[in-house]
Amino acid sequence: MKKIQRIMFLTCICFISVASGMCKSEEKLSTFVDENGKLRVEGTQLVNEKGKPLVLNGVSFGWHLWHSRFYKEATVEWLATDWQATVVRAAMGVSEADGKLENGYLENPDFATNCVTTIVDAAIKTGIYAIIDFHSHTIQTEAAKKFFTQMAIRYKDAPNVIYEIFNEPWGNMPWPDVKAYSEEIIKTIRAIDPDNIILVGSPSWDQDLHLVAADPIVEQSNIMYTMHFYAATHEKWLRDRCDDAIAKGIPIFVSECAGMEASGDGPINYEAWNDYLTWMTANKISWAAWSLSDKNETCSMLTPEAASEGGWNDYVIKEWGKVVKAALRVEN
Repeated sequence: MKKIQRIMFLTCICFISVASGMCKSEEKLSTFVDENGKLRVEGTQLVNEKGKPLVLNGVSFGWHLWHSRFYKEATVEWLATDWQATVVRAAMGVSEADGKLENGYLENPDFATNCVTTIVDAAIKTGIYAIIDFHSHTIQTEAAKKFFTQMAIRYKDAPNVIYEIFNEPWGNMPWPDVKAYSEEIIKTIRAIDPDNIILVGSPSWDQDLHLVAADPIVEQSNIMYTMHFYAATHEKWLRDRCDDAIAKGIPIFVSECAGMEASGDGPINYEAWNDYLTWMTANKISWAAWSLSDKNETCSMLTPEAASEGGWNDYVIKEWGKVVKAALRVEN
């Protein structure tokens, strides 16, 4: 009888162990956003919901109106899993002062918005962060208010979302003008979404951080200022300028960067790129590399033969794409 009882006991233990293992295997694995939650800014540092410093590293999609074929859910999933990106940036082209852009936001808002929401929804599903980039070089206040009202209503409860309200103000644009525009758009977003991170641009294509440091936006939380660099053109002086701004309390987020010339073309300067990468890592600065596109230029990461939905092998990833992919796998 004791032997039979022992066998029954061991059988029960084995059954419980197997059942427990099956339950664990069916548990949903935690995502990057599950682990870090809603982000905020403390001092000059981006931190997760537990207050731990956090660095996001990822990829910026190219202008939606020219590279919309890559604006796919599967592409985001591939960047998150294979490239190990923790943030993606949806660059929604608006309209430029020197002419209309076919399928730009001002000309075709439904198409533009759908491209953005496809990327953001995919990031939410995949469990990474997403930057909603109002990709304009000029001030478009009313269009921006309408767009970000729509985005804030849709995503106010999603910890994944970061709003970038102005991409690269042109070089001759005064900071007071950019600041006034930014304050208006921040007010619009905060009326709906009080917490998610907002990224603010500065004149001279997001490089005049010294002007920001001298006259920052006040009485607003969870805002950061964008800096863009192209390593072969922008030398140590820009890092020094950023160091000074950080020392004065300005939080910086590099929402666009690359290793070649500011034109997006020319050879990759590997030494200069590595200098910037080392600097960003040392200062815990987040970055998104430009750009996921197939244009005939150095900064485009893919060839025209690359599939729209990811699954890329080395034959369709251009040299800059390989550099970014390698950096992401190291950083993340």
